[in-house]
Parts: sequence; structure tokens; C-alpha cells
Amino acid sequence: MSEDVGYVSGMGKKSTIPPEIKGWNWGAFCFNWIWGIGNSTYIALLMFIPFVNIIMIFALGAKGNEWAWQNRIWRDVEHFKAVQKKWRNAVLVLLFVIFPLFFVGIVNALKGDAFDLSLAKIQKDTNVIELIGTPMETGFWVTGSVSTSGPSGEAELQYTISGPKGDAEAYVIAYKKMEQWYLFEVVVFDEVTKQRIQVFTTTK
Repeated sequence: MSEDVGYVSGMGKKSTIPPEIKGWNWGAFCFNWIWGIGNSTYIALLMFIPFVNIIMIFALGAKGNEWAWQNRIWRDVEHFKAVQKKWRNAVLVLLFVIFPLFFVGIVNALKGDAFDLSLAKIQKDTNVIELIGTPMETGFWVTGSVSTSGPSGEAELQYTISGPKGDAEAYVIAYKKMEQWYLFEVVVFDEVTKQRIQVFTTTK
């Protein structure tokens, strides 16, 4: 605590809260209950209660600094600010490093063998070539899901294909059997003209 200015921490509501620590706490807002345990602010555990957690996440952001000062003993204001700055920096790492890597990993997982097989079919389809032209490109984002269990699996994908004449959406269903991926259905749909091209189906 900082005795020279009379600020007292760690005494609950009897604590004297320095005006300079008031403000939004990004660590409390983003890490909520984890931050709460680290800062002896156990009210943050209300995050585990449905509906209450929606309110608590904003309450922690707004009141986190004051609660942390009241619930834990700090050497002084600078010590408090230094610790909360580390929590804020962890948020920045989470937002600008970990999350982007996570999403890139998901997209790369979706752009696997099923994606490659479908794209090869689409690029050779004369109706698709007439619709959007060549060369064809795909966007970065691929949505859907890929699940595997040993030698088996299934994939449902959606991605955008672009050409000189316009864009269209590709929809893919594929299955994995004996470690090998096989296309089940590939459809290209033009949102503007509502044209639907059956590129591939096992029912043909």
C-alpha cells in the first residue's frame, strides 16, 4: 500500500480507492473469472451463472479496478497499475496474435483435400467457366465443417469463387473413406442470377 498519500488497499469497502485507478479494466472484461481469481475478486465467478454473466462481464470492465484494489493488498498505486497493465497486454496478445492464428488454423484445416477436389472440379466445369470466366480465384475464407474419425470423415464447405465475369458461391459435401476423400456433391450458385450449377453429384 502507499502510506504517504493515505491510500489503503485490501480492506474491502473500507479501502481508500485512489482516483487515478478508476476507469475501464480490459483484463477484467476479457478474462473475467480468470482475472477475478488472479486479483482476489471472486465475484467474477458469477460468470458461470447463465444470464448473470452477461451483466457481469460489463460490471467487471467498469468496476474491476475498484474491486481489485479493495480485495487485494497492493504495495502502492504503481504496483497496481503495473499488474493491471500486464492483464491488458495479455488481452492485446489474445486479440492480435492468438485469435488470428486460431482463425487461420481453422481456415487452413477447411482448405484440405475435400476443398482441393471440389475446386479442381469447378475450374473444369464449362458452365461455371461461362458463368464467371477464367482464371478463377477463391477468397481467403472458407466456412463449414470438417470432421474425421480415424480413416473416415465428412466435410461440408462453402466458399466464394471469383472470375472476370463475377462471383459465385460453391457448396461442397464430401466424405472420407479408407483415408481417401471423395466428393458427394458440388454446387455453384450465383446469388445475382439465381443460377444453380450442379458441378458434381454421385447421383449422376
